[in-house]
Amino acid sequence: MAEGEHDLIVVPASGRPRASAWSRRAAGRSSGLRGLLAALLLLVPAGPAFAQQCGGDFAAWKTAIAAEASAAGVGRSGLDALEGAAIDPKVLERDRAQGVFSQSFIEFSRRMINDYRLKNGAANLKKHAETFARAEREFGVPGPVITAFWALETDFGAVQGDFLTLNALVTLAHDCRRPELFRPQVVPLLTLIDRGVLPADVRGAWAGEIGQTQILPTDYLLRGVDGDGDGRVDLRRSVPDVIMTTANKILSRGWKAGQPWIREVRVPDEMPWEETGRTNKLPLAQWSAWGVTERSGAPLGGDGGLTAGLVLPMGRKGPAFLTFGNYDIYLQWNQSAIYTLTAAHLAARFAGQPAYDPRDPEPGLSRDEMKSLQTKLVALGYDVGGIDGILGAMTREAVRAEQKRLGLAIDGWPTKALLAML
Repeated sequence: MAEGEHDLIVVPASGRPRASAWSRRAAGRSSGLRGLLAALLLLVPAGPAFAQQCGGDFAAWKTAIAAEASAAGVGRSGLDALEGAAIDPKVLERDRAQGVFSQSFIEFSRRMINDYRLKNGAANLKKHAETFARAEREFGVPGPVITAFWALETDFGAVQGDFLTLNALVTLAHDCRRPELFRPQVVPLLTLIDRGVLPADVRGAWAGEIGQTQILPTDYLLRGVDGDGDGRVDLRRSVPDVIMTTANKILSRGWKAGQPWIREVRVPDEMPWEETGRTNKLPLAQWSAWGVTERSGAPLGGDGGLTAGLVLPMGRKGPAFLTFGNYDIYLQWNQSAIYTLTAAHLAARFAGQPAYDPRDPEPGLSRDEMKSLQTKLVALGYDVGGIDGILGAMTREAVRAEQKRLGLAIDGWPTKALLAML
């Protein structure tokens, strides 16, 4: 262990924090992870204040980061790593070229839920059944939910990314497009490097995630679980650490043990479409009264007091899902609506559900047509979050508003007919 490293507090499979063997030799040099992370986050302003701390001279920017890191207790090893960090233009290219999210839900989910992932997911659930059972006992998160993220993020650890993580994070934090997302991750990464948990040249995804389920540094520090009992958290190589840490992360976002996350349903030809949408959660009895049924056509089962929103990713003629409170946790993992729904459905597949019925949705828009639609919506006074050709939450809400104004079914699915009417 290099001079200047700090102790690492790890969470063992029991869920109770303890110090690793080598950290106990350095006892007393840290007040605990939660206090450290709270201090780190307080050092970095939130929201619009980031605009004053991004861009400009990169060397001067790094000097300011180094001061924050030093004040947070980062020692020589972490500061030396920061000194060698550089802007990676390829990271910026990837950040601005996320065209995959312009696909429809059917296109995206069929591409992502393939035979390889289904077969290997089932095999891993069986192979690591004991660890998944521990994870559910400790954190309340079912194995299929963890496995879906494991599959989609890295194909079960096979593709963890080849970007230098520190370069990726300083690039995105220095860039003024979304610094509020990435700057809070830089000092925690330097802390992990300084402690010897990660090497200075650790590699991962272009957006700074690390390991087999692509965990950001703050979660690595706060949620890391020593699943294999070796006294350290290794999210790149240790499957038990990966499973337990991922479960802990999901729980930290508000997961409710024993509750559902998604259920495929069938919708009638006519109903109050304006009541649909993830955020408009209603009792299942109300959905049933409007004619929503199980996929088989059977009446909806009891809701146990739970409420759900009706999500129509491709409009009222496409696939339909009731989404419960636990579904919202997926959005905290990835804010893309099609990724979220794909991950939730893949988890349902691992839990034994069949592939969804695509039904017969109306044709959607090409990416260029979507940009044209967004341009028209902006001209009408809507904020769609940028003209990028992606049907995000803000564009959907604007579409719903225009559907209501024009007397159309309010399902948030933009069609060529709607585009022609604007």
